[in-house]
Formats: sequence, C-alpha cells, structure tokens
Amino acid sequence: MAATGGVPRAIRRVLKGRACAAAISLLGPQRFLSTSFKASDLQIEMSRHPKPKPDPGKLIFGKHFTDHMLTVEWTQENGWSKPQIKPFQSISIHPASSALHYSVQVFEGMKAFRGPDKHVRLFRPMLNIERMLRAALRACLPPFDKAELLQCIRQLVHVDRDWVPYSDAASLYIRPTFIGTEPSLGVAKSTHALLFVILGPVGPYFTTGSFNPVSLLADPRFVRAWVGGVGDCKLGGNYGPTIYVQSEAAKAGCQQVLWLYGDDHQLTEVGTMNIFMFWKDQQGDLELVTPPLNGIILPGVTRQSLLDLARKWGEFKVSEKVITMTDFIRGLEENRVKEVFGSGTACVVCPVNKIFYQGKHYHIPTMENGPEIARRFLKELTDIQYGRVASDWAQPV
Repeated sequence: MAATGGVPRAIRRVLKGRACAAAISLLGPQRFLSTSFKASDLQIEMSRHPKPKPDPGKLIFGKHFTDHMLTVEWTQENGWSKPQIKPFQSISIHPASSALHYSVQVFEGMKAFRGPDKHVRLFRPMLNIERMLRAALRACLPPFDKAELLQCIRQLVHVDRDWVPYSDAASLYIRPTFIGTEPSLGVAKSTHALLFVILGPVGPYFTTGSFNPVSLLADPRFVRAWVGGVGDCKLGGNYGPTIYVQSEAAKAGCQQVLWLYGDDHQLTEVGTMNIFMFWKDQQGDLELVTPPLNGIILPGVTRQSLLDLARKWGEFKVSEKVITMTDFIRGLEENRVKEVFGSGTACVVCPVNKIFYQGKHYHIPTMENGPEIARRFLKELTDIQYGRVASDWAQPV
C-alpha cells in the first residue's frame, strides 16, 4: 500500500487540491492494519529434531503428526502478523480464551496425495478454503485472503513433503484451524485470534477398513443441526455433542449415526459424512439423490465432487432434494433402493448396509448391488486424487 506520511494513496486521491496537504498534516503518521497475511512474508524455522515416519500400513487416523506447523496470529489492534512455519509444538493460550469457553472455533479437513509419479497433489483445496472463510465470518473471526492461506498451506506441505505416504491407501491429512483467543469471559466478538495448520499421515478413517459397509442408528431424539443454525459450517461446536450419540449407536450395535431432522424425519447426514442414495424413483427412473444445502447440511467437497462426476456421466438423474424416512422405507419395501453410501474427505466413499430405526433393522442391498455406483465413484475420485488421471481438481504442491 503506497502512502505519503502514512496516508494511503486511496485517501490522497479523495483529498484533492489545497485541502490535501492540510488533511494529511492533520491525520499525521498513521499505522494501517494488515487486512491479511501474505505468503511472501512467510518465516520458516526448520525442526532440529525430525521424527521417524510411521509405517503407512499401520496408520491410525489422527494419531500421527508431522515435524512442522503453520501459525498466524491476529489482533484487532495490529491486524495480521507474519505467517510462520515452525517445529510442531504445543500452543499456549490464555485460560479465558473464547475458543475454550464459547467454542469460537472453526476448522477444515483436506488432504495431500502422493501419486505413482511421486508428485504430491492437493484435491480441490480452494473449496475448503472458501468454506473455512464462510465459517470464520459466521463465528465473527477476522477475514483473510483465501489465496494467501492456500499458498501458505502449500509451503507447509512442501516442507513436510516426506511425510506424504508412498501409498495409494494412505494420504497426508491437513487440518487448518482458526480459534478465538480473546482473553476475556465476556460473550463477545474476539479481538484476538490464532489461525494454525497441522498435518498428519492417515490411513482409513473407519476401523472396519477403507470400503467396508457400516450400519447406522437413526434416532429422531437426536438432532445434529437445525434451520437457522450453523449446520452448514465446520464449527467445533457441531461435533463435540455428537460423541454421546455415537456412543449410543455403538450400544445399539451400529458404527455410525444417521442424523434425522423435522417431524417427517428427513435424512440429513451420516456421522460426519454427507449421505447419498442410488435408487429408482417412483416413476421408475434411476436417480442419485442427496439432501439439499438448506442450511443444515455441510457443503462437503467430496459431496460436490460426486455430484459433478455424476452430472458429467449423464447416465441417470442427479437430484438434491429432501428424503424422509417414509420415502426411504417405501423405496426399500418396493425394492427400488440399490445403494446408500456416505461421502467425506476422511473416508472418501463409505457404503451403508443397515439402518436401525424405531426398533427395527432395515437391510440395504448396497453390497449386493456391487456396489456399482459407490465403487465407481471411489475409483474415479481416487484416480484423480493420486494423479493416475489428469484433472485440474488435483493441484501440484
């Protein structure tokens, strides 16, 4: 930002004629806040104690972390600081920080993949960055430049590139996180915040494996999100309360939760995944259907990618519409339901073979039908992610 006497050129253009010099004199030297951090200002401190890399075949999701992390601090008084890549370490924050008391926190989940050509790629990363910015603004956290954050993440992945598994069954998970560090117990907009990114090599998300079916508990007593809330944002407060319901699902012999909404028991999400159903509609036409983005559904990157692929194929109807349990059960009883599966960054595509609802187990013939569509989605998506098929969705680091 060019300036004279600390006054930006934009203000000088507004102040014309003889008043210009006088106004600048009255304003005096000014310190203008940084409205976003810059990747060109990135400071890098390399770890002196690199850790051994885990066996890619024995990875447990979320338990291993790389040697470095990215941090950027923000204050209302000074704006954004310079971004830093530094050795992975614990974070020290004030015990009254708003993230700890009021869940002023947003996060993202994305991945880097190593292809057979040994190159490392990110999968549609800007969709994650855009979603994170929307969530940050909803949590009254400060805005940032999306392209600058993405470039900082690229640099972090490049620094820890040796941690990206040499495996087509594993990847490097990327967890950008943005927290309010306001040192006050007042429920108010944060004047202090911290954005950080950590990385870790991961294998399959579910202990059942990468493409084994899961069973679901559908209990209308429990609601994940509601209209007018923040179900469409990746906020930490959306996830903590689901742990109890997940334990209830386990007690019922199920691996995951099918979240229902409303008096008509609309299907919304599966655990932390978006849900898809492939069936014949009441007119007998093949249709891929997923719930619409109505404010209670997280706009998943994998969800969008499956919709984009299906529409590109052009072989069946692709719909985003409300599905109720009544619709679903009728479809099962009439043998119209072919496949049900979840989608997400962590699992990619996960088939569903059973739902426990109102005291009854409903078998879904997903695996008996191949599952043709779910497997096809998984293959085409992972071929792109690992660089086996060229696509602008996979961006080199």
